[in-house]
Amino acid sequence: MRIGSVVMRAIARGLVRLFYHRVDVVGLERVPRSGPLVIVANHQNALIDPLILIATLPRTLRPLAKAPLFRMPILSLFLRLAGALPVHRRADPGSDPAQNVVMFRAVAASLRDGGAILIFPEGVSQPEPVLMPLRTGVARIVLETEGQSGGPPATLLPVGLTFHEPGTFRTGWALVLVGAPVPVGDCRTLAATEPERAVRELTARVAEALRTLIVEVEDRETLRLTAGLEAIRRAEAGDANGDAGTGASTAEQVAWIRVATRAYRWLGPRDPARVARLRAEVERYLADLEGLGLSPQVVGRAYPPGVARRYALREGLAFLGGLPLAAWGVASHAIPYWLTALVARPLATSADVTATVKVIAGAVLYPVCWAVEAWVSWRILGGWGLTAFLVGLIPSGLFALGWQARLARVRRDAWAFLRFLWDRDLLARLAARRHALVDETEALARLLPAEVRTGGAGPGGPAR
Repeated sequence: MRIGSVVMRAIARGLVRLFYHRVDVVGLERVPRSGPLVIVANHQNALIDPLILIATLPRTLRPLAKAPLFRMPILSLFLRLAGALPVHRRADPGSDPAQNVVMFRAVAASLRDGGAILIFPEGVSQPEPVLMPLRTGVARIVLETEGQSGGPPATLLPVGLTFHEPGTFRTGWALVLVGAPVPVGDCRTLAATEPERAVRELTARVAEALRTLIVEVEDRETLRLTAGLEAIRRAEAGDANGDAGTGASTAEQVAWIRVATRAYRWLGPRDPARVARLRAEVERYLADLEGLGLSPQVVGRAYPPGVARRYALREGLAFLGGLPLAAWGVASHAIPYWLTALVARPLATSADVTATVKVIAGAVLYPVCWAVEAWVSWRILGGWGLTAFLVGLIPSGLFALGWQARLARVRRDAWAFLRFLWDRDLLARLAARRHALVDETEALARLLPAEVRTGGAGPGGPAR
């Protein structure tokens, strides 16, 4: 394993774990631990997509990336650490597609040595939750390097990436869903006599495999409403089961959303008025919750005085006890945090690059600011001050993140409690509306044919 790949994986894991609240991986057992491997994934979050896969999958991945990225100073450093290979496209200024001969040779050599290649066959990152038409490059690579590798055939493995609020620091989450290998054998046989037909067939198989692993819907607003309906349904189920409605795993949540979007596409043309009415009700309900500063889960909670007093005492003591260390962490990281936000705002020109811009800006600005703060600590407080700053820098920052998340949760719960005290019937009205939405969702679900209810549900199947 190359030293650069080891360093890149460590960097990727640190950045991904820091930026996202959680990253869940399902299907790791499908990733072969050795042998030639070609991983294909959807591409909706710019350079964060390869970072997440490098961080989570148990193989050293060698990504393919468009050539212009190698001319960008900071990005080129990450790409070279990862051993990335440049792809020259006609659409890119200064790129010569004839140079792709070198890329094909490097891919063939890597596969011959049992390596793993990472490809995003859409060829471009874009923010909408839809799979773009695939380029034929991945099929050509798999089929054309077969005879050159001299070893076992490469496994073609699809991976679906799903994000929630992908550009929001510490709020977003990601799901990495590993699918079953794409069958390639018959296409390899066909390629001997009809190479173009084999390329088209394999490309279509890759597209179908990826569609079963992602949430695909026409726009982000529809995706937002579907995710909101899933949270409403989960909160209602939590009330019925006597819990907080948060027990479902990320994979189960995404599986339900995926089936719900399939149902939306099937029901829309058949009963457009009813589907439009449900969509409007979900939109109004979520807007009302947002206006009140509440979440679907808060609506289902009980607030008896004894429980509220114990909750306030416990959280108040935790808040006060953690305040000094949290304040230290906030003070140590406030300047680079503010500068990163300031720099990222004009550079994040589309939703799919927001997280990438923030991560790259932070990777530069945080160390620079820390170095300045360390120098100031040494100048003012001497060696002991510098030592204390360096020892407490990372732990205090991580503690401050957790403390702020806890503070936000307590503030939300306290606001909900005060709202419900002010308007005693508010909770009952919101709960009744939520119950009506779930009833209508289940009534529509009963109209679905089996192939819509079960198709593409993924691990865990669709939740009711």
